[in-house]
Formats: sequence, C-alpha cells, structure tokens
Amino acid sequence: MSDWDRKMAKIDKQLESISDDQLIGSTKVATPAERATIEKARAETSTFGVFARLLLSVALGVGIVFWPYGARCGFGLAAYLGAVSVVVASGIWSAIWTFRHRAGRAHALSLLIILWGLVLGSIEVLPRAGYAKPTPSHPTIWSCQ
Repeated sequence: MSDWDRKMAKIDKQLESISDDQLIGSTKVATPAERATIEKARAETSTFGVFARLLLSVALGVGIVFWPYGARCGFGLAAYLGAVSVVVASGIWSAIWTFRHRAGRAHALSLLIILWGLVLGSIEVLPRAGYAKPTPSHPTIWSCQ
C-alpha cells in the first residue's frame, strides 16, 4: 500500500506546482461580431434545410397510411415493409438534423415519425412472429399460397 501512497504524494506535488490557469486553460471568448455571424449561419442552415427534411418525413408518414397495394402477404407485404422502413429512416434522418440545429419541437415531431413507422411495422410483423393475435387483415403467413 505504501507504493500507492508515494505515487499519490508525487501527483499531489505536481498538481500543487501548477497554477489554476495552467490547469484549466483559458477559453477564447467570441466577440459580438463573431457571435452574430455564427448565429446568422446557424439560422440560415437550420430554418430551411431542417424543415424541408421534416416536411418530407411527415409526408412519407402520412402517405404510408394510404398504401394503395395489398400488404397481406408476399411481394406486397415486402414492399409495404420496405416503405415503412423508409418512413423510419426518414424520421431518423430528420431527427439527426433537428437535433444538430437545436429545433426542439421539430425534433419531437421527428421522434414521433420514427415511432409511427415502428408501430406500422409492428402491426404487420408481430402477428407473423407469434407475438400478437392474428386477424384476417394481418394473418400469420408471410408468403401467399
């Protein structure tokens, strides 16, 4: 145990010899002009780009409800699940952008789009996996017979 005591005493001596300014380091304070340009650039990139991505994700999330093809089994089911995965991916895509640009309400909506896609996918997958009660519109089979 004495070996640790010597090592810790040596570290304590080194820390005592260094001033607080050297230990923490100085931070550069941005001038008001620099802050204004940063805020302007952040506002320009966040406003249009973030909400364009979000609107695309919302359009996909709403549009998937009106899926025009049969999704009970076979290729129609695979296409529907692929489209649902695109909804989830677009929700993740918009969630990343809204988080980066500190758009709180838009980020919450992006998370709801992700949840919506997961719910739509689980409605189709869970009866076929045995975790939910099958219905005539959601049978237990994957392929058409």
